Amino acid sequence: MSVSSRLNCAACMRRQLNCIRSVQASRPACPAASLPRRQPPMSVQRLRRGCASSAAPEPLPAHASELRFGQPIYETHPHLVGPGDLTRNISAHEYHARRASLSRRLPPSSVAVFTSSTIKYRSGPVFYSFHQDPDFLYLTGFLEPDALGVLETLDGSGEYHFTLFVQDKNPLAELWDGPRSGVVAARDVFNADDAYPYSEIPNILPKIIARNSTPLAVIYATDSARSFLPGKISPSLVHKLSSWTQELRLVKSPGEIANMRIAGKISGRAFNRAMSRRWKWEKDLWAYLEYWFMRGGCEKDAYIPVVAGGKNALTIHYTRNEDPLRDGDLVLVDAGGQYSHYPTDITRTFPVSGVFTPPQAALYQAVLNAQRHCIKLCVPGATLEDLHQAAKSSLLAELRELGPSFPVSDHLLDTILFPHHVSHYLGLDLHDCPSQRHTRALEPGVCLTVEPGVYVPADDPRWPPHFRGLGIRIEDSVCVVDGAEELLSEDGSGEVSGWQSQTPGPLVLSVEAVKEIVDIEALGKRHLERMERERERRAKYGKGKGEPWEEEDDEDDF
Repeated sequence: MSVSSRLNCAACMRRQLNCIRSVQASRPACPAASLPRRQPPMSVQRLRRGCASSAAPEPLPAHASELRFGQPIYETHPHLVGPGDLTRNISAHEYHARRASLSRRLPPSSVAVFTSSTIKYRSGPVFYSFHQDPDFLYLTGFLEPDALGVLETLDGSGEYHFTLFVQDKNPLAELWDGPRSGVVAARDVFNADDAYPYSEIPNILPKIIARNSTPLAVIYATDSARSFLPGKISPSLVHKLSSWTQELRLVKSPGEIANMRIAGKISGRAFNRAMSRRWKWEKDLWAYLEYWFMRGGCEKDAYIPVVAGGKNALTIHYTRNEDPLRDGDLVLVDAGGQYSHYPTDITRTFPVSGVFTPPQAALYQAVLNAQRHCIKLCVPGATLEDLHQAAKSSLLAELRELGPSFPVSDHLLDTILFPHHVSHYLGLDLHDCPSQRHTRALEPGVCLTVEPGVYVPADDPRWPPHFRGLGIRIEDSVCVVDGAEELLSEDGSGEVSGWQSQTPGPLVLSVEAVKEIVDIEALGKRHLERMERERERRAKYGKGKGEPWEEEDDEDDF
Protein backbone atom coordinates (compact mmCIF):
# COMPACT_ATOMS: atom_id res chain seq x y z
CA MET A 1 0.00 0.00 0.00
CA SER A 2 1.30 3.44 -0.86
CA VAL A 3 2.25 6.03 1.73
CA SER A 4 -0.65 8.24 0.66
CA SER A 5 -3.09 5.39 1.27
CA ARG A 6 -1.64 4.88 4.71
CA LEU A 7 -2.10 8.57 5.51
CA ASN A 8 -5.70 8.50 4.31
CA CYS A 9 -6.21 5.51 6.56
CA ALA A 10 -4.62 7.41 9.42
CA ALA A 11 -7.04 10.31 9.11
CA CYS A 12 -10.01 7.99 9.41
CA MET A 13 -8.45 6.09 12.28
CA ARG A 14 -7.93 9.34 14.17
CA ARG A 15 -11.57 10.31 13.64
CA GLN A 16 -12.63 6.96 15.08
CA LEU A 17 -10.31 7.21 18.07
CA ASN A 18 -11.21 10.78 18.95
CA CYS A 19 -14.65 9.79 20.16
CA ILE A 20 -13.71 6.66 22.09
CA ARG A 21 -13.64 8.26 25.52
CA SER A 22 -17.08 9.73 25.19
CA VAL A 23 -18.45 6.57 23.60
CA GLN A 24 -17.01 4.38 26.34
CA ALA A 25 -18.83 6.47 28.93
CA SER A 26 -22.22 6.33 27.21
CA ARG A 27 -22.34 3.15 25.13
CA PRO A 28 -23.51 -0.01 26.94
CA ALA A 29 -21.88 -3.36 26.32
CA CYS A 30 -23.32 -5.36 23.45
CA PRO A 31 -26.29 -7.40 24.74
CA ALA A 32 -25.83 -11.12 24.52
CA ALA A 33 -29.51 -12.01 24.85
CA SER A 34 -30.24 -11.54 21.15
CA LEU A 35 -27.86 -11.59 18.23
CA PRO A 36 -28.61 -9.02 15.51
CA ARG A 37 -29.22 -10.53 12.10
CA ARG A 38 -26.21 -9.99 9.89
CA GLN A 39 -26.76 -7.17 7.42
CA PRO A 40 -25.97 -7.61 3.72
CA PRO A 41 -22.70 -6.06 2.52
CA MET A 42 -22.96 -2.30 2.09
CA SER A 43 -20.62 0.12 0.41
CA VAL A 44 -20.57 2.26 3.54
CA GLN A 45 -19.15 -0.68 5.49
CA ARG A 46 -16.35 -1.03 2.97
CA LEU A 47 -15.66 2.69 3.10
CA ARG A 48 -15.34 2.60 6.84
CA ARG A 49 -13.15 -0.47 6.76
CA GLY A 50 -11.02 1.00 4.00
CA CYS A 51 -10.71 4.23 5.98
CA ALA A 52 -11.87 6.42 3.11
CA SER A 53 -14.85 8.07 4.77
CA SER A 54 -15.44 11.72 3.89
CA ALA A 55 -17.27 12.51 7.13
CA ALA A 56 -16.13 15.68 8.87
CA PRO A 57 -13.57 14.93 11.56
CA GLU A 58 -14.68 15.32 15.14
CA PRO A 59 -12.70 17.66 17.41
CA LEU A 60 -9.62 16.26 19.11
CA PRO A 61 -10.07 15.23 22.74
CA ALA A 62 -8.50 17.53 25.28
CA HIS A 63 -5.96 14.91 26.35
CA ALA A 64 -5.41 12.22 23.76
CA SER A 65 -2.70 10.72 25.97
CA GLU A 66 -5.40 9.69 28.45
CA LEU A 67 -6.70 7.05 26.03
CA ARG A 68 -5.67 3.63 27.32
CA PHE A 69 -5.61 0.42 25.31
CA GLY A 70 -4.16 -3.03 25.71
CA GLN A 71 -1.45 -2.34 23.15
CA PRO A 72 0.39 0.64 21.66
CA ILE A 73 -1.50 2.60 19.00
CA TYR A 74 -0.57 5.82 17.23
CA GLU A 75 -2.65 8.11 19.43
CA THR A 76 -1.05 6.83 22.64
CA HIS A 77 2.40 5.73 21.41
CA PRO A 78 3.31 7.79 18.32
CA HIS A 79 6.99 6.99 18.96
CA LEU A 80 6.22 3.29 18.35
CA VAL A 81 3.30 3.09 15.89
CA GLY A 82 2.81 5.15 12.76
CA PRO A 83 -0.40 6.97 11.74
CA GLY A 84 -2.99 4.52 10.44
CA ASP A 85 -1.07 1.48 11.67
CA LEU A 86 -2.37 -1.06 14.17
CA THR A 87 1.10 -2.52 14.64
CA ARG A 88 4.43 -1.19 13.41
CA ASN A 89 4.42 -0.79 9.63
CA ILE A 90 1.16 -2.78 9.32
CA SER A 91 -1.90 -0.59 8.73
CA ALA A 92 -5.54 -1.20 9.63
CA HIS A 93 -6.18 -1.34 5.89
CA GLU A 94 -3.67 -4.19 5.47
CA TYR A 95 -5.32 -6.23 8.22
CA HIS A 96 -8.65 -5.73 6.45
CA ALA A 97 -7.07 -6.82 3.15
CA ARG A 98 -5.80 -10.00 4.79
CA ARG A 99 -9.28 -10.89 6.04
CA ALA A 100 -10.74 -10.11 2.64
CA SER A 101 -8.14 -12.31 0.96
CA LEU A 102 -8.98 -15.19 3.29
CA SER A 103 -12.69 -14.63 2.64
CA ARG A 104 -12.15 -14.92 -1.12
CA ARG A 105 -10.42 -18.27 -0.67
CA LEU A 106 -13.06 -19.86 1.54
CA PRO A 107 -16.45 -21.05 0.23
CA PRO A 108 -19.39 -18.62 0.52
CA SER A 109 -21.37 -18.83 3.77
CA SER A 110 -18.52 -20.51 5.60
CA VAL A 111 -17.27 -19.55 9.07
CA ALA A 112 -13.63 -19.19 10.12
CA VAL A 113 -12.87 -19.26 13.85
CA PHE A 114 -9.48 -18.30 15.26
CA THR A 115 -8.28 -17.58 18.79
CA SER A 116 -5.55 -15.63 20.50
CA SER A 117 -2.98 -17.20 22.75
CA THR A 118 -3.59 -17.40 26.48
CA ILE A 119 -1.17 -16.51 29.26
CA LYS A 120 0.94 -19.49 30.32
CA TYR A 121 2.03 -19.84 33.92
CA ARG A 122 5.32 -21.23 35.20
CA SER A 123 3.95 -21.71 38.71
CA GLY A 124 1.25 -20.02 40.74
CA PRO A 125 0.95 -16.38 39.60
CA VAL A 126 4.35 -16.39 37.84
CA PHE A 127 3.75 -16.23 34.08
CA TYR A 128 5.81 -16.67 30.94
CA SER A 129 6.31 -13.85 28.45
CA PHE A 130 3.14 -13.61 26.32
CA HIS A 131 3.41 -14.47 22.64
CA GLN A 132 0.38 -13.89 20.42
CA ASP A 133 -0.92 -16.67 18.19
CA PRO A 134 0.50 -15.89 14.72
CA ASP A 135 -2.69 -16.66 12.76
CA PHE A 136 -4.80 -14.53 15.09
CA LEU A 137 -2.28 -11.68 14.98
CA TYR A 138 -2.04 -11.88 11.19
CA LEU A 139 -5.81 -11.47 10.76
CA THR A 140 -6.59 -8.94 13.51
CA GLY A 141 -3.54 -6.98 14.71
CA PHE A 142 -4.90 -7.55 18.23
CA LEU A 143 -2.14 -8.28 20.76
CA GLU A 144 -4.08 -9.16 23.92
CA PRO A 145 -4.72 -12.64 25.31
CA ASP A 146 -8.13 -14.32 25.62
CA ALA A 147 -9.77 -13.16 22.41
CA LEU A 148 -11.58 -14.94 19.59
CA GLY A 149 -12.28 -13.86 16.03
CA VAL A 150 -15.01 -15.08 13.68
CA LEU A 151 -14.98 -14.39 9.96
CA GLU A 152 -18.17 -15.08 7.98
CA THR A 153 -17.69 -15.18 4.23
CA LEU A 154 -20.48 -13.71 2.16
CA ASP A 155 -20.52 -13.99 -1.62
CA GLY A 156 -16.97 -15.06 -2.52
CA SER A 157 -15.96 -11.54 -3.61
CA GLY A 158 -13.99 -10.81 -0.46
CA GLU A 159 -16.94 -9.35 1.44
CA TYR A 160 -17.10 -10.66 4.98
CA HIS A 161 -18.52 -10.08 8.44
CA PHE A 162 -15.96 -9.87 11.23
CA THR A 163 -16.87 -10.52 14.87
CA LEU A 164 -14.37 -10.12 17.68
CA PHE A 165 -14.72 -11.38 21.25
CA VAL A 166 -12.37 -9.65 23.71
CA GLN A 167 -11.97 -9.18 27.43
CA ASP A 168 -14.25 -6.39 28.58
CA LYS A 169 -12.99 -3.37 30.50
CA ASN A 170 -12.51 -4.25 34.18
CA PRO A 171 -10.88 -1.66 36.47
CA LEU A 172 -9.90 -4.22 39.11
CA ALA A 173 -8.27 -6.61 36.63
CA GLU A 174 -6.60 -3.70 34.83
CA LEU A 175 -5.15 -2.51 38.15
CA TRP A 176 -3.08 -5.71 38.20
CA ASP A 177 -2.57 -6.59 34.54
CA GLY A 178 -2.69 -3.27 32.72
CA PRO A 179 -5.23 -1.69 30.36
CA ARG A 180 -7.57 -3.69 28.15
CA SER A 181 -8.81 -2.34 24.85
CA GLY A 182 -12.34 -3.56 25.50
CA VAL A 183 -15.39 -4.20 23.36
CA VAL A 184 -15.84 -0.64 22.08
CA ALA A 185 -12.25 -0.43 20.81
CA ALA A 186 -12.66 -3.84 19.15
CA ARG A 187 -15.19 -2.15 16.86
CA ASP A 188 -13.81 1.36 16.59
CA VAL A 189 -10.08 0.64 16.48
CA PHE A 190 -9.79 -2.92 15.19
CA ASN A 191 -12.69 -2.61 12.71
CA ALA A 192 -14.82 -5.50 13.94
CA ASP A 193 -18.37 -5.38 12.57
CA ASP A 194 -19.61 -6.78 15.86
CA ALA A 195 -17.81 -7.13 19.18
CA TYR A 196 -18.77 -8.89 22.40
CA PRO A 197 -17.22 -9.72 25.75
CA TYR A 198 -15.11 -12.86 25.76
CA SER A 199 -17.44 -14.42 28.32
CA GLU A 200 -20.29 -14.36 25.79
CA ILE A 201 -18.68 -16.81 23.36
CA PRO A 202 -20.89 -19.76 24.45
CA ASN A 203 -24.03 -17.69 23.85
CA ILE A 204 -23.09 -15.88 20.63
CA LEU A 205 -20.87 -18.26 18.64
CA PRO A 206 -23.57 -20.96 18.15
CA LYS A 207 -25.93 -18.31 16.75
CA ILE A 208 -23.27 -17.08 14.31
CA ILE A 209 -22.74 -20.63 13.08
CA ALA A 210 -26.48 -21.30 12.90
CA ARG A 211 -27.17 -18.32 10.65
CA ASN A 212 -24.62 -19.67 8.16
CA SER A 213 -26.12 -23.19 8.01
CA THR A 214 -27.27 -23.73 4.39
CA PRO A 215 -28.16 -26.49 5.33
CA LEU A 216 -24.86 -27.25 7.15
CA ALA A 217 -22.26 -24.69 8.09
CA VAL A 218 -18.77 -25.13 6.62
CA ILE A 219 -16.43 -24.31 9.49
CA TYR A 220 -12.71 -23.61 9.39
CA ALA A 221 -10.94 -23.38 12.74
CA THR A 222 -7.45 -23.17 14.14
CA ASP A 223 -6.50 -26.01 16.46
CA SER A 224 -6.90 -23.88 19.57
CA ALA A 225 -10.35 -22.66 18.42
CA ARG A 226 -11.94 -26.10 18.12
CA SER A 227 -12.68 -26.25 21.83
CA PHE A 228 -14.94 -23.19 21.50
CA LEU A 229 -17.21 -24.77 18.86
CA PRO A 230 -20.63 -26.06 19.93
CA GLY A 231 -20.46 -29.72 20.91
CA LYS A 232 -23.21 -30.76 18.51
CA ILE A 233 -21.10 -29.89 15.45
CA SER A 234 -19.70 -32.98 13.79
CA PRO A 235 -15.88 -33.01 13.60
CA SER A 236 -16.20 -33.92 9.92
CA LEU A 237 -17.64 -30.44 9.27
CA VAL A 238 -14.65 -28.66 10.83
CA HIS A 239 -11.69 -28.05 8.53
CA LYS A 240 -8.17 -26.90 9.37
CA LEU A 241 -7.84 -23.13 8.99
CA SER A 242 -4.06 -22.94 9.41
CA SER A 243 -3.32 -24.30 5.93
CA TRP A 244 -5.28 -21.35 4.46
CA THR A 245 -3.78 -18.70 6.71
CA GLN A 246 -0.25 -20.02 6.20
CA GLU A 247 -0.77 -19.86 2.45
CA LEU A 248 -1.44 -16.13 2.91
CA ARG A 249 1.34 -15.60 5.46
CA LEU A 250 4.02 -17.15 3.27
CA VAL A 251 4.32 -14.14 0.94
CA LYS A 252 5.21 -11.06 2.96
CA SER A 253 3.95 -7.54 2.40
CA PRO A 254 6.33 -4.56 2.19
CA GLY A 255 5.51 -3.68 5.80
CA GLU A 256 6.36 -7.17 6.99
CA ILE A 257 9.62 -7.15 5.05
CA ALA A 258 10.44 -3.76 6.56
CA ASN A 259 10.00 -5.16 10.08
CA MET A 260 12.18 -8.18 9.31
CA ARG A 261 14.81 -5.94 7.72
CA ILE A 262 14.92 -3.75 10.84
CA ALA A 263 15.23 -6.83 13.05
CA GLY A 264 18.07 -8.06 10.84
CA LYS A 265 19.92 -4.76 10.93
CA ILE A 266 19.65 -4.34 14.70
CA SER A 267 20.67 -7.94 15.32
CA GLY A 268 23.51 -7.88 12.78
CA ARG A 269 25.04 -4.83 14.42
CA ALA A 270 24.75 -6.51 17.83
CA PHE A 271 26.68 -9.49 16.43
CA ASN A 272 29.42 -7.17 15.20
CA ARG A 273 29.73 -5.58 18.61
CA ALA A 274 29.99 -9.01 20.21
CA MET A 275 32.68 -10.13 17.76
CA SER A 276 34.77 -7.07 18.66
CA ARG A 277 35.11 -8.21 22.28
CA ARG A 278 36.62 -11.14 24.17
CA TRP A 279 34.35 -13.44 26.11
CA LYS A 280 35.11 -15.77 29.00
CA TRP A 281 31.62 -17.26 29.44
CA GLU A 282 28.82 -18.26 27.10
CA LYS A 283 26.25 -16.65 29.39
CA ASP A 284 28.02 -13.29 29.25
CA LEU A 285 27.95 -13.30 25.46
CA TRP A 286 24.26 -14.22 25.52
CA ALA A 287 23.46 -11.36 27.92
CA TYR A 288 25.43 -8.88 25.83
CA LEU A 289 23.57 -9.79 22.63
CA GLU A 290 20.19 -9.64 24.33
CA TYR A 291 21.05 -6.19 25.71
CA TRP A 292 22.01 -4.81 22.29
CA PHE A 293 18.99 -6.39 20.58
CA MET A 294 16.70 -4.51 22.95
CA ARG A 295 18.76 -1.33 23.12
CA GLY A 296 18.77 -1.25 19.32
CA GLY A 297 14.96 -1.32 19.16
CA CYS A 298 13.86 -4.98 19.25
CA GLU A 299 11.34 -5.89 21.93
CA LYS A 300 13.11 -9.12 22.92
CA ASP A 301 15.04 -12.16 21.74
CA ALA A 302 13.29 -13.90 18.87
CA TYR A 303 14.12 -17.27 20.48
CA ILE A 304 16.39 -18.83 23.08
CA PRO A 305 19.82 -18.47 21.46
CA VAL A 306 22.57 -21.00 20.94
CA VAL A 307 25.87 -19.76 22.37
CA ALA A 308 28.10 -22.81 21.96
CA GLY A 309 31.82 -22.70 22.58
CA GLY A 310 34.15 -25.43 21.36
CA LYS A 311 32.61 -28.91 21.24
CA ASN A 312 29.24 -27.58 22.41
CA ALA A 313 28.71 -26.43 18.81
CA LEU A 314 28.29 -30.09 17.81
CA THR A 315 24.91 -30.03 19.56
CA ILE A 316 22.59 -28.37 17.03
CA HIS A 317 20.18 -26.96 19.64
CA TYR A 318 22.59 -26.37 22.51
CA THR A 319 20.90 -23.76 24.72
CA ARG A 320 22.39 -24.22 28.20
CA ASN A 321 24.84 -21.42 27.42
CA GLU A 322 26.68 -21.80 30.72
CA ASP A 323 30.19 -23.07 29.91
CA PRO A 324 33.47 -21.13 29.82
CA LEU A 325 34.91 -20.00 26.50
CA ARG A 326 38.54 -20.84 25.83
CA ASP A 327 41.13 -19.23 23.61
CA GLY A 328 41.80 -21.41 20.58
CA ASP A 329 38.15 -22.50 20.33
CA LEU A 330 35.40 -21.26 18.06
CA VAL A 331 32.07 -20.08 19.43
CA LEU A 332 28.89 -20.67 17.42
CA VAL A 333 26.13 -18.14 18.10
CA ASP A 334 22.62 -18.65 16.71
CA ALA A 335 20.52 -15.68 17.85
CA GLY A 336 18.32 -12.83 16.70
CA GLY A 337 16.02 -10.10 17.90
CA GLN A 338 12.30 -9.70 17.33
CA TYR A 339 10.97 -6.41 15.97
CA SER A 340 7.21 -5.85 16.06
CA HIS A 341 6.60 -9.61 16.30
CA TYR A 342 8.83 -10.42 13.33
CA PRO A 343 12.11 -12.26 14.01
CA THR A 344 15.46 -12.47 12.34
CA ASP A 345 17.55 -15.65 12.42
CA ILE A 346 21.34 -15.25 12.31
CA THR A 347 24.20 -17.64 13.03
CA ARG A 348 27.84 -16.66 13.11
CA THR A 349 30.86 -18.73 14.14
CA PHE A 350 33.97 -16.84 15.22
CA PRO A 351 37.18 -17.44 17.19
CA VAL A 352 37.18 -16.70 20.90
CA SER A 353 40.69 -15.23 20.54
CA GLY A 354 39.73 -13.09 17.56
CA VAL A 355 41.96 -15.02 15.11
CA PHE A 356 41.21 -18.24 13.22
CA THR A 357 43.71 -21.09 13.25
CA PRO A 358 44.52 -22.45 9.74
CA PRO A 359 42.27 -25.56 10.11
CA GLN A 360 39.44 -23.42 11.48
CA ALA A 361 39.80 -20.94 8.63
CA ALA A 362 39.83 -23.71 6.00
CA LEU A 363 36.66 -25.36 7.29
CA TYR A 364 34.96 -22.01 7.86
CA GLN A 365 35.69 -20.90 4.28
CA ALA A 366 34.21 -24.14 2.95
CA VAL A 367 30.94 -23.47 4.77
CA LEU A 368 30.93 -19.79 3.76
CA ASN A 369 31.40 -20.66 0.08
CA ALA A 370 28.47 -23.07 0.27
CA GLN A 371 26.29 -20.45 1.93
CA ARG A 372 27.13 -17.81 -0.69
CA HIS A 373 26.22 -20.27 -3.43
CA CYS A 374 22.85 -21.07 -1.83
CA ILE A 375 21.93 -17.42 -1.24
CA LYS A 376 22.39 -16.71 -4.95
CA LEU A 377 19.80 -19.42 -5.66
CA CYS A 378 17.08 -17.72 -3.57
CA VAL A 379 15.16 -16.52 -6.62
CA PRO A 380 11.59 -16.99 -7.86
CA GLY A 381 10.98 -20.55 -9.05
CA ALA A 382 13.57 -22.24 -6.83
CA THR A 383 12.48 -24.38 -3.87
CA LEU A 384 13.82 -25.05 -0.39
CA GLU A 385 14.63 -28.56 -1.53
CA ASP A 386 16.65 -27.14 -4.42
CA LEU A 387 18.63 -25.08 -1.92
CA HIS A 388 19.30 -28.10 0.26
CA GLN A 389 20.56 -30.20 -2.61
CA ALA A 390 22.74 -27.29 -3.74
CA ALA A 391 24.13 -26.96 -0.22
CA LYS A 392 25.03 -30.66 -0.14
CA SER A 393 26.69 -30.52 -3.55
CA SER A 394 28.64 -27.41 -2.65
CA LEU A 395 29.77 -28.80 0.72
CA LEU A 396 30.87 -32.04 -0.91
CA ALA A 397 33.04 -30.13 -3.37
CA GLU A 398 34.40 -27.72 -0.75
CA LEU A 399 35.24 -30.40 1.82
CA ARG A 400 37.03 -32.51 -0.75
CA GLU A 401 39.33 -29.55 -1.28
CA LEU A 402 40.54 -30.05 2.29
CA GLY A 403 42.44 -33.11 1.13
CA PRO A 404 42.04 -36.90 1.05
CA SER A 405 42.45 -37.17 4.81
CA PHE A 406 39.04 -35.51 5.30
CA PRO A 407 36.44 -38.22 4.48
CA VAL A 408 33.21 -36.94 2.96
CA SER A 409 30.29 -38.56 1.13
CA ASP A 410 26.54 -38.12 0.72
CA HIS A 411 25.95 -40.55 3.56
CA LEU A 412 28.41 -38.85 5.92
CA LEU A 413 26.89 -35.47 5.15
CA ASP A 414 23.33 -36.61 5.83
CA THR A 415 24.09 -38.54 9.00
CA ILE A 416 27.02 -36.74 10.67
CA LEU A 417 28.56 -33.69 9.03
CA PHE A 418 25.41 -31.83 7.89
CA PRO A 419 22.36 -33.50 9.49
CA HIS A 420 19.85 -30.62 9.27
CA HIS A 421 18.06 -28.87 6.40
CA VAL A 422 19.68 -25.78 4.95
CA SER A 423 16.55 -23.61 5.13
CA HIS A 424 13.15 -22.91 6.64
CA TYR A 425 10.53 -20.24 6.02
CA LEU A 426 10.67 -17.14 8.23
CA GLY A 427 7.88 -14.82 9.35
CA LEU A 428 5.61 -14.35 12.36
CA ASP A 429 6.90 -17.76 13.43
CA LEU A 430 10.61 -18.45 13.46
CA HIS A 431 9.91 -21.66 11.54
CA ASP A 432 7.06 -20.08 9.63
CA CYS A 433 4.25 -21.76 7.70
CA PRO A 434 5.14 -25.42 8.43
CA SER A 435 2.22 -26.63 6.30
CA GLN A 436 3.90 -25.24 3.17
CA ARG A 437 6.01 -27.84 1.40
CA HIS A 438 9.75 -27.57 0.79
CA THR A 439 9.03 -28.35 -2.86
CA ARG A 440 6.89 -25.24 -3.34
CA ALA A 441 8.35 -22.69 -5.76
CA LEU A 442 9.62 -19.50 -4.14
CA GLU A 443 7.86 -16.23 -4.96
CA PRO A 444 8.81 -12.58 -4.46
CA GLY A 445 8.10 -11.72 -0.84
CA VAL A 446 8.90 -15.15 0.59
CA CYS A 447 11.41 -14.93 3.47
CA LEU A 448 13.63 -17.82 4.50
CA THR A 449 16.92 -18.75 6.11
CA VAL A 450 20.08 -20.11 4.51
CA GLU A 451 22.16 -22.00 7.07
CA PRO A 452 24.67 -24.64 5.92
CA GLY A 453 26.91 -26.12 8.58
CA VAL A 454 29.59 -28.73 9.20
CA TYR A 455 29.97 -30.58 12.50
CA VAL A 456 33.06 -32.78 12.84
CA PRO A 457 32.78 -35.35 15.67
CA ALA A 458 35.22 -34.77 18.50
CA ASP A 459 36.23 -38.39 19.07
CA ASP A 460 35.94 -39.98 15.64
CA PRO A 461 39.36 -41.07 14.29
CA ARG A 462 38.13 -40.95 10.70
CA TRP A 463 38.76 -37.21 10.62
CA PRO A 464 42.13 -35.48 11.13
CA PRO A 465 42.79 -34.40 14.75
CA HIS A 466 42.98 -30.68 13.89
CA PHE A 467 39.39 -30.76 12.51
CA ARG A 468 37.82 -32.85 15.27
CA GLY A 469 35.36 -31.05 17.51
CA LEU A 470 34.81 -28.13 15.13
CA GLY A 471 31.20 -27.05 14.64
CA ILE A 472 30.61 -24.27 12.12
CA ARG A 473 27.29 -22.87 10.90
CA ILE A 474 26.67 -19.62 8.99
CA GLU A 475 23.08 -18.39 8.67
CA ASP A 476 21.34 -15.36 7.22
CA SER A 477 17.72 -14.30 6.84
CA VAL A 478 16.88 -13.76 3.18
CA CYS A 479 13.92 -12.35 1.23
CA VAL A 480 13.15 -13.34 -2.35
CA VAL A 481 12.61 -10.28 -4.58
CA ASP A 482 12.06 -9.81 -8.29
CA GLY A 483 14.53 -6.94 -8.68
CA ALA A 484 11.87 -4.27 -9.26
CA GLU A 485 9.90 -4.47 -6.02
CA GLU A 486 9.46 -1.33 -3.93
CA LEU A 487 10.03 -2.01 -0.25
CA LEU A 488 9.28 0.15 2.76
CA SER A 489 12.26 1.56 4.59
CA GLU A 490 12.53 1.87 8.34
CA ASP A 491 11.18 5.43 8.34
CA GLY A 492 8.18 4.53 6.17
CA SER A 493 9.29 6.81 3.34
CA GLY A 494 9.10 4.07 0.75
CA GLU A 495 12.77 4.41 -0.10
CA VAL A 496 15.07 1.38 0.13
CA SER A 497 17.45 3.36 2.33
CA GLY A 498 20.28 1.29 3.75
CA TRP A 499 19.18 -1.86 2.00
CA GLN A 500 20.94 -3.90 -0.61
CA SER A 501 20.16 -2.81 -4.16
CA GLN A 502 20.36 -5.97 -6.18
CA THR A 503 18.79 -6.61 -9.58
CA PRO A 504 18.07 -9.47 -9.75
CA GLY A 505 18.81 -11.45 -6.62
CA PRO A 506 17.71 -11.95 -3.02
CA LEU A 507 17.63 -9.36 -0.28
CA VAL A 508 19.82 -10.41 2.66
CA LEU A 509 17.91 -9.09 5.66
CA SER A 510 20.81 -9.64 8.07
CA VAL A 511 23.54 -8.23 5.82
CA GLU A 512 25.10 -6.08 8.58
CA ALA A 513 26.47 -9.12 10.44
CA VAL A 514 29.95 -9.61 9.00
CA LYS A 515 31.03 -13.11 7.98
CA GLU A 516 34.19 -12.82 5.89
CA ILE A 517 37.26 -14.09 7.74
CA VAL A 518 39.14 -10.83 7.19
CA ASP A 519 36.21 -8.81 8.60
CA ILE A 520 35.76 -11.03 11.66
CA GLU A 521 39.47 -10.79 12.46
CA ALA A 522 39.40 -7.03 11.90
CA LEU A 523 36.65 -6.79 14.52
CA GLY A 524 38.80 -8.92 16.80
CA LYS A 525 41.59 -6.38 16.55
CA ARG A 526 39.26 -3.71 17.92
CA HIS A 527 39.44 -5.44 21.27
CA LEU A 528 43.22 -5.08 21.33
CA GLU A 529 42.94 -1.42 20.33
CA ARG A 530 40.35 -0.82 23.03
CA MET A 531 42.51 -2.46 25.68
CA GLU A 532 45.48 -0.32 24.63
CA ARG A 533 43.41 2.87 24.99
CA GLU A 534 42.21 1.72 28.39
CA ARG A 535 45.78 1.07 29.56
CA GLU A 536 46.72 4.57 28.44
CA ARG A 537 43.82 6.05 30.39
CA ARG A 538 44.77 4.09 33.49
CA ALA A 539 48.37 5.27 33.21
CA LYS A 540 47.27 8.90 32.80
CA TYR A 541 44.43 9.18 35.29
CA GLY A 542 44.42 6.02 37.34
CA LYS A 543 41.15 4.29 38.13
CA GLY A 544 39.12 6.43 40.48
CA LYS A 545 41.62 9.33 40.47
CA GLY A 546 41.45 12.61 38.61
CA GLU A 547 39.26 12.38 35.54
CA PRO A 548 36.72 9.55 35.95
CA TRP A 549 37.75 6.38 34.14
CA GLU A 550 35.46 3.65 32.95
CA GLU A 551 35.42 1.03 30.25
CA GLU A 552 34.38 2.35 26.85
CA ASP A 553 30.67 2.04 26.15
CA ASP A 554 31.29 0.50 22.74
CA GLU A 555 29.36 3.18 20.87
CA ASP A 556 31.24 2.76 17.60
CA ASP A 557 29.11 2.63 14.47
CA PHE A 558 28.86 -1.04 13.59
